[in-house]
Amino acid sequence: MGTVVLAVGALMASSIGTIASAEPRATVESITADEAPDGSRLVEVTPVGESQMNFTVHSTAMDKDVTVRVIRAASGKRPTVYMLGGVEGNSEQFGWEQKADVEKFFSDKDVNVVIPFGGQSSYYADWQRDDPELGRNKWQTFLTKELPPIVDSALDTTGKNAIAGLSMSATSVLNLAISKPGLYQSVGAYSGCAMTSDPVARRFVEITVADFGGNPENMWGAANDPLWAANDPYVNAEKLRGTTLYISNGSGLPGPYDTLDARTVGGDRRALATQVVVGGVIEAVTNDCTMRLAEKLRALDIPATVDLRPVGTHSWGYWRDDLTTSWPMMGAAIGA
Repeated sequence: MGTVVLAVGALMASSIGTIASAEPRATVESITADEAPDGSRLVEVTPVGESQMNFTVHSTAMDKDVTVRVIRAASGKRPTVYMLGGVEGNSEQFGWEQKADVEKFFSDKDVNVVIPFGGQSSYYADWQRDDPELGRNKWQTFLTKELPPIVDSALDTTGKNAIAGLSMSATSVLNLAISKPGLYQSVGAYSGCAMTSDPVARRFVEITVADFGGNPENMWGAANDPLWAANDPYVNAEKLRGTTLYISNGSGLPGPYDTLDARTVGGDRRALATQVVVGGVIEAVTNDCTMRLAEKLRALDIPATVDLRPVGTHSWGYWRDDLTTSWPMMGAAIGA
C-alpha cells in the first residue's frame, strides 16, 4: 500500500528581496498516512490551530474529497474519538466545535478527536443509489473502512476508538458499531431514534432525509425493502453486545437551556419558540424510541447506561451536557 507524505504548517515570509534572509515562522511537521485497502488516501493536511488541522481525505467509495477536522492528542500513542453531526452535518460554521466547544472540552483529555465534515441528511449510511440533491453517499464505508486506517497511521493511534452522535447521527453511530464489530469500543448516542423500520419511525427518517432535499428511497429503498430493517439498531440490537453504550434523551419538556438567555437562543424569541415547540416535539419522539431501545437492551441483557432526563428539548445545550456526562465511561473504554 502506498504512503502519502504531507507538509503541515509552513508559514514563511515571501516578500521579494527578503526571501533569502527570512526565518521560518512555524515548524514544518511531516505527517505520513498509509492508504486504505481500497485506495482511499490522505491528500492534504492544513493547520487550523495549535492542535487542530484539517485532513483532506479522498474517499474511493464516494469518489470525492472529504474534509475531516482533527484535534490531535497532546502526547504520543493515544486513542481516538469520532464525532458525527446531526442533520446539518459538521462544517467550519456549524457542528460540535461551534456548538459544544469540543476543542476546549478535550484540551485536557489527551485523546485524538476526529470530526468528519459533510453528511447532511445522509444518516451516514451507504445509500443504494446516487441522489440528485445529496450526491453519492457511502458514509458507512468511509467511516468504518476508509478513514480509520488513515487516521491510525497518520496519528499513530492505539487503534482504540469511541464514537458519538446526536439526533440523526445517534442512529448512525449505533448502526456503524453494528456494521463493524470491534471497531468502536464505546458509543454515545444522544437524542436519536434507534428505530428505522417501524412505520412511525420510518416516517421520521423520511422527514430527516428530506430536510436537505434527499429521497429516502435512494437510501434504503421502498418501505418494504429489507434494507430498512438491516439498518435498524433496534432490530439488530444483539450486535451491540460487548460495546460500552451510553444512550440519552430528554422528555421534550422545556428545561434549563430553553430560556431567552440560553446560548442556543441568544435572546431571540422566535428561536426560543422554535426550540421549545419544534425541538420539544422532536425530542418527545426520540424519547419514545430511546425508551424502547432501552427496554430491548434490558431484555437481551446487554449492559447500557441510559440517561432519560425529565426535561429537555432537541438542542445543543443538552448535548453538551451529554458529552460531559458520558465521556468518563466512554473514555475509560478506550483507555483515555
